[in-house]
Amino acid sequence: MTSTKTKIPAMTYAKYAGLLYLLIAISGGFSIGYMPSVIVVAGDPATTTQNMMDHLGLFRLGILGDIVVLLLEIVLTVILYQLTKPANQTIAMIALFSRLAMSIVMGLNLLNYLIPFHLLNGADNLSAFELDELQSLSMVFLEAHQYGVYIWGLFFGLHLVALGYLVFKSKYFPKVLGAMMGIGSLGYLLESIGEITLTNNEVLSTLIIAFLVIATVGELSFTSWLLIKGINIEEWDKQT
Repeated sequence: MTSTKTKIPAMTYAKYAGLLYLLIAISGGFSIGYMPSVIVVAGDPATTTQNMMDHLGLFRLGILGDIVVLLLEIVLTVILYQLTKPANQTIAMIALFSRLAMSIVMGLNLLNYLIPFHLLNGADNLSAFELDELQSLSMVFLEAHQYGVYIWGLFFGLHLVALGYLVFKSKYFPKVLGAMMGIGSLGYLLESIGEITLTNNEVLSTLIIAFLVIATVGELSFTSWLLIKGINIEEWDKQT
């Protein structure tokens, strides 16, 4: 028989996980997707740095968005471990550490935003540099930030493989959600490997897009399931 003591934490954790996923999606969509699309112009340091100065408030909000994502990721990672460890504790540990590694890389990658901000805000110790030199140097860090995204994408891809497996193997989540996340993880892995090793091509790009679409649908569906349905307590109890 399922105890009230068991029911409340498991279902509550599931709901919290869904809420955290939603908040991360909103904050990350702004800081990782929208803000760079407004400011960064590939191969054009002058325009990029001018955009940064013209949209300084937006740039700061993007940094704040990344900070919010980082803090929420730590909480979500631990909750996901608690929810999935009954399916397979070893795989759950892999999912835990790979997502934490992703968060660490994301935190370090913030430096690639903070340094250009410092360079372009007239620090006294930079007066020896010409404006075009500061702009070019800032662009280097902004482009390095994108490579930082590809690096943490490797860890997230590994996390998604493990999480997809756990969701698929558990009997308290729909198997289709695990299958979509597991298959979709190839999008993050292939994109990161292709960009880091400079081996990306048209065929690979098409595959990456397809896998990322599957991953996105899977993650959004998993988020919705956690928020609306939570977790199958009866099956959870059988595995705990």
